[in-house]
Amino acid sequence: MIEPIPNPKSEKPQVQCPFNVAVIGGAGHVGLPFGLVLCDFGHRVTLVDTNAAQLERICQGNMPFEERGADSLLPCCLESGRLHCATGMNVLSDQEIVIVTIGTPVDEYLDPSLRAFDQVLEQIFNHCRPGQLLIVRSTVFPGVTERLGRIVKERGLDIDVSYCPERIAQGLALEELTHLPQLVSGCTTQALERATEFFADLGLETIPLSTVEAELGKLYTNSYRYINFAISNQFYMLAQRYDADFDRIYRAITHNYKRMNGFAKAGFAGGPCLLKDTMQLASFNHNLLTLGQTAMEVNEGLPGFLVERLKQHHDLTTATVGILGMAFKGNCDDPRSSLSYKLRKVLTLDCRRVICTDPFVHNPDFVSVETMLTEADILILGACHDEYRELQTDKPLIDVFGFLPGKQP
Repeated sequence: MIEPIPNPKSEKPQVQCPFNVAVIGGAGHVGLPFGLVLCDFGHRVTLVDTNAAQLERICQGNMPFEERGADSLLPCCLESGRLHCATGMNVLSDQEIVIVTIGTPVDEYLDPSLRAFDQVLEQIFNHCRPGQLLIVRSTVFPGVTERLGRIVKERGLDIDVSYCPERIAQGLALEELTHLPQLVSGCTTQALERATEFFADLGLETIPLSTVEAELGKLYTNSYRYINFAISNQFYMLAQRYDADFDRIYRAITHNYKRMNGFAKAGFAGGPCLLKDTMQLASFNHNLLTLGQTAMEVNEGLPGFLVERLKQHHDLTTATVGILGMAFKGNCDDPRSSLSYKLRKVLTLDCRRVICTDPFVHNPDFVSVETMLTEADILILGACHDEYRELQTDKPLIDVFGFLPGKQP
């Protein structure tokens, strides 16, 4: 059994040996918070991204997305003179450490799509210099890191390749990056040692694994959550078929009963990671992750189930249905892979009109909460934004999450 290395520091230190660090994908939801944390610890950080408009906004001290604490940290990093932005890979020759945080999506067949990842790595290899440490933080299919190690060796590139996956919750990255244990691995003993020293110097607990163990560890983390949500969503559907209140059942069976501590609330399981990573784990594994495939069918089928239940009680052809929240989760401005959009699409086929609102996601077609409460005949909660918590209405309200007061139609 591998024992975690204890955290040697109780307070945030400044690193004793600052490095020049490039964060590839540095304007994104993973790369930007990590770059800010590294800069705050004393490293000299260059955010590298092809999104020039996003980088320009960052250079002006404005966060391009919601991230708790980042609005105040970003200007401090810029004022320190340690934070820089670049759109080209030519800056890599000046770096000691290169960190890859780009997204790795699945294709239309729900298989890992590595083409963009490979293209970025090819550019990195063309601009790298001897002695660099390459840390991959992106979610990758098992075996990808060892493949990178073989490519580096075949080309005679004198760089160390490490895989250290991120495990942050979007919106809480700055806090979690300074507290969560870090899974570290390397294609060589030297790469593992260098990656371990890098994260330990931030005062973080590090847990050494082989590269494939670290890759699986990241995929397991998100797949476990996705499957857990599917269990709850399946139970929610079963309760609905019996005209039972799932939220009352949930509260009853979890109250002072520790064996149910891991029982998730029901609700939309969307976002850019959970489904994607579950499908990456399922791909090319000879149907060994049948739980993942089933979870996808349950979670992705929830919007359609809600509409079918509504049709049993309401004539939707004459109704206006309002969706409260279009982000993929509460208090977030990221609409990527949000099931609220799938719900809107399904509703559009059956309803007279569908209207949407969200305090974080800006869309000229969205209406205000006040307009929605006036014009909608039926309300459905799509995201658990705090702004909705005290919402009062006598309209029929569907709240799968058990977040709002209201009567289930």
